[in-house]
Amino acid sequence: MPTNTQNPTRGPLAGIKVVEFAGIGPGPFCGMLLADMGAEVTLLERAGGTFASQLFGGGRKAVANRGKKSLCIDLKHPEAKALVFKLIEGADVLIEGFRPGVMERLGFGPDECLARNPRLIYGRMTGWGQTGPLAPRAGHDANYAAIAGVLDTGRRHGGAPWAPPTLVGDMGGGGLMLAWGIACALIETQRSGKGQVIDAAMCEGAAVLAHGLFNLEALGEWKGQCAIDSSAPFYDVYQCADGEWISVCPLEPQFYKTFVERLNLVGDPDFSGKQYDTTTWPAMKDRLTAIFKAQPRAHWTALFDDTDDCVWPVLSMTDAPAHPHNIAREAFADVAGVLQPTPAPRLSRTPGTIQSPPPLLGEHSRERLAALGLSSEEIERLATAGVVSDPVVL
Repeated sequence: MPTNTQNPTRGPLAGIKVVEFAGIGPGPFCGMLLADMGAEVTLLERAGGTFASQLFGGGRKAVANRGKKSLCIDLKHPEAKALVFKLIEGADVLIEGFRPGVMERLGFGPDECLARNPRLIYGRMTGWGQTGPLAPRAGHDANYAAIAGVLDTGRRHGGAPWAPPTLVGDMGGGGLMLAWGIACALIETQRSGKGQVIDAAMCEGAAVLAHGLFNLEALGEWKGQCAIDSSAPFYDVYQCADGEWISVCPLEPQFYKTFVERLNLVGDPDFSGKQYDTTTWPAMKDRLTAIFKAQPRAHWTALFDDTDDCVWPVLSMTDAPAHPHNIAREAFADVAGVLQPTPAPRLSRTPGTIQSPPPLLGEHSRERLAALGLSSEEIERLATAGVVSDPVVL
């Protein structure tokens, strides 16, 4: 497994300069995606860190900050504003994830920034969007997915609605959508020479991720008798004898046919009906539950290892990096002692890379200011005055 993915290859966003106001969740994830693809991301952090650094750990453990340069700066200090605007004037993209109105109160709203840099792509990441009755309200991933109608789709067999934490609203519906919007806006800017503001709302992004489920809802095929909502016996997870789990998904008739054959269920009364006859599903599920419970996961993994029956082990985050496929693809890497996913997707000519480990708080404060043309004496004065701070290990 690779321990260092840094290389001299320039990604597709090489030369793009990003200013990211430190936040939590989707905003940092968006910045990470851009950094992975070669962008130069300057992270504006405050002394003491943020709630994100308390929750996920700061410094080298903050995976979402990999590849970024940390400038620790007091945004409320009178002398900070000119420094931040100088960064923004030379930037292509700005990312912020505060509630609506906060950036305006800080003096860095879209109007002020675009007046100084008309080509700037101003990315705004919120849960509810910049407008609407919920815009000023607080929320978290499950809340955004709930209002989008997506959390309800996470029910298993009529149980309580739920979904994998932070994936639907924060990361997929939020950070990923904002990165997509930024990529689109960067292309448009090449034609128009003008920047624009991106209003990325996690609740709306979550709904877009679930477009296929809304498709099934329109057809009257969602919930209770749907092949992919955990109702079908051939699209579910089953516990094995050792307490581990196996995922079973032979949706297509040809895969289902060989799946039944491998389990020696051809001719079995419970499996003699048609695959999509929902009246037989409860009995089939009971049988499969008992069958998979009779042997450890390794037995089932070996049994289906050479088939297209779509039966695969449910791996933990500890086990996944050691899977032969993930090793062959170098899908995970150890960066500064933290095991983490490598950049995706893969580009053939200008692939992404982890440019550097996550920075310590303020690790690049002096470097970033020097890049703006400030003298060492001026930088020292700003540090002494508390406008900027030197590296801190959280």
